[in-house]
Amino acid sequence: MSGTASQEALFESLCDEYAGVSGVTVPAGGSGFGSNAIKINKSIFAMLVNDRLVVKLPAARVAELLAARDGVPFDAGKGKPMKEWVGLTVDDATARRLVAEALAFAGRR
Repeated sequence: MSGTASQEALFESLCDEYAGVSGVTVPAGGSGFGSNAIKINKSIFAMLVNDRLVVKLPAARVAELLAARDGVPFDAGKGKPMKEWVGLTVDDATARRLVAEALAFAGRR
């Protein structure tokens, strides 16, 4: 994904796409962690953080994406990467597939 505007536009498009899915909620304003997140049954599965799309996936899948350089570690500002979260560095089509994976993963919990 290239450019801030591109990631913001992709996130807005994802919000529109997932808004009609049963159990999914999209951002409704506010501030703080999770205020710019797409959730399934109150669990975040995708969010826009510092102009980067971040998704929740199984730790092994995150490790694969990091090894392939398709993502960067996500640490929520605490200095320690979160094992089930990754900031995406892929094209929009791949990002959409990974968001779908994240929905399936978070929705199982």
